[in-house]
Amino acid sequence: MNSGKGQTMWGGRFAATPSAIMNEINASLDVDRRMAQEDLAGSRAHADMLAEMGILSVADNEAIQGGLDAISAEMRAGMFPFRPELEDIHMNVEARLKELIGEPAGRLHTARSRNDQVVTDFRLWTRGALEETSHLVTALQGALVRRAGDNVATFMPGFTHLQTAQPVTLGHHLLAYAEMLERDRTRLLDCAVRLNESPLGAAALAGTGFPIDRDMTAEALGFARPMANSLDAVGSRDFALEALSTLSIAATHLSRLAEEIVLWTSPQFAFAVLPDEWSTGSSIMPQKRNPDAAELIRAKASLITGLFSALQGAVKALPLAYAKDLQDDKRLTFEAFDTYNLCARAMAGMVDTIRFKPEAMLAAAGKGYSTATDLADWLVRELGLPFRDAHHVTGRIVALAEEKGVELAAVSLGDMQKVHSAITEDVFNVLTVEASASSRTSYGGTSPVRVAEQVAQWKQRLRLE
Repeated sequence: MNSGKGQTMWGGRFAATPSAIMNEINASLDVDRRMAQEDLAGSRAHADMLAEMGILSVADNEAIQGGLDAISAEMRAGMFPFRPELEDIHMNVEARLKELIGEPAGRLHTARSRNDQVVTDFRLWTRGALEETSHLVTALQGALVRRAGDNVATFMPGFTHLQTAQPVTLGHHLLAYAEMLERDRTRLLDCAVRLNESPLGAAALAGTGFPIDRDMTAEALGFARPMANSLDAVGSRDFALEALSTLSIAATHLSRLAEEIVLWTSPQFAFAVLPDEWSTGSSIMPQKRNPDAAELIRAKASLITGLFSALQGAVKALPLAYAKDLQDDKRLTFEAFDTYNLCARAMAGMVDTIRFKPEAMLAAAGKGYSTATDLADWLVRELGLPFRDAHHVTGRIVALAEEKGVELAAVSLGDMQKVHSAITEDVFNVLTVEASASSRTSYGGTSPVRVAEQVAQWKQRLRLE
């Protein structure tokens, strides 16, 4: 440890300065400088409250507000003199304020600790980030809805177990992701509601003996109310955990769609082509068109889940109230939001520009005996068979088709009648892809009629038209 005094703003208790390695591990300015404007907002509100309560003179408050405005202008102009040796954005602001206005700067920290100051800034930042991310989710929903509207009657195979199951429409498939994203969006906004309580005034952990007005600062910062327990206020990070868990779920949805894009653009599926701006090539194979953006989204979804797990691991064994472990909460949270937002923008770009191949989709939709359920339903509806009997009859006809190496619609009426004598020529009316998908008219079904209705509702909800 280096000897000497004149170290940090908290150095009165210490006879020597921290070592260089201690300074390096302790510093967080490279991360928390992103909360500079939030820190200034919190200090403005705190100073105004102190003045209102007579704890700070009007003249000192005016000097502080002027200094904070000057610092804000310096930061926006890129002229603020950041000093890494001052650990974090909070100490940097306070030191610069002292340089600008002198003694009144030392009174700003009255009835406040870095503990409540930091978490106030963090809640303000996270609240803004949740709103920004919700807008990106809405933008992606808009891209999905527009493409769904273009493909209301574009038929494709629907899958279970990645095996052909029943024909669906591409519009229906895309709207499934719009629905998932809506739940993601509302979870983000719900999280913003729960975190919208002010820790400011909780001080280090026990509150303060000064006659402060926490309702005043909460209102000034747009919080719904002050937090009711000072230990909880400075020691809890469940708002960040909730935000990251929500991002993890949301990223999982992006990853699933990314996986489908990877499959659809492969030569084996050939359902779609990604344009050049969302593809890369191979250094050795000139024919390659790689869906790297989609693949990277899959990987980054795992990263976001890992960031959530890392934050949960940091918090799970901490006794109340504050411990330095919580310093990395912001690094993890910032990276999670940055990563998700990048993925959401990339996915919106891919959805907007991907070129679908309806003929290939239609051809694939008719393979794998995808209309077998329609045959079973016809046997129930027209011949009155119990569904389990109809299921058995259909299974035998599918086995016959497989034996002959033909699709279901190519099995002759005579062969079908060998399985069940009451089958008539009308059965072939339900064995086409178009008839199958169009018959699914139940609410939420894949029929083009239902999909068109859903597209119209989504466009109204998103104000796309």
